[in-house]
Amino acid sequence: MKFSKGFWTFAVIFIILFADQALKIWIKTHLMLYESIPNIQEHPNSWYYLYFVENNGMALGIEVMGKFFLSMFRIIASFVIAYYLYFLVKRNFKIGYIICIAMIFSGAVGNIIDSIFYGVIFDSSYGQVATLFPPGGGYATWLHGKVVDMFYFPIIQTNWPSWVPYVGGEEFIFFRPIFNLADASISVGIIILLLFYRKTFSLSLEKKGSEA
Repeated sequence: MKFSKGFWTFAVIFIILFADQALKIWIKTHLMLYESIPNIQEHPNSWYYLYFVENNGMALGIEVMGKFFLSMFRIIASFVIAYYLYFLVKRNFKIGYIICIAMIFSGAVGNIIDSIFYGVIFDSSYGQVATLFPPGGGYATWLHGKVVDMFYFPIIQTNWPSWVPYVGGEEFIFFRPIFNLADASISVGIIILLLFYRKTFSLSLEKKGSEA
């Protein structure tokens, strides 16, 4: 049985969103804020942790604007990407390119869900494991939820040589950012797009512009 490009687009979006939210909900309901698996104090040399943190900003914890406006920006951007996906499927673009855009869309929506709902459906994770749908209400209002991050890969942990200017002797960690599955989906989608589909991206914009 041959499935349509629309089917594969929907399947990719559903799988990424389901996995992202399932993992985030598990983290929220099993770990306190800044708790990790394995325990980072007991295993300081591990190259991989599930390390529960929350952030108010964009991917990798970058904060560029107020939380409400950031949430609204994400929502508007997601509608634009959704419409672009519809255009790509309708115009029968390459399935690989469509999947890249679907990955970016899924990641954006995954973090939007945190921002819109998590402040209302969870209580605080600070000093306690959060409760889903707490009787006393959530830790914030609609559109003010924090994004849950958990993947931490400090593959290299060392110190800069003493002779290096400005940072000599200081700790060096690669890879330091803590991220989630939605962030990874966005990043992988963009990287594949840049490596293999730059011409397709330009062509899609030309076709879209000609139809406007």
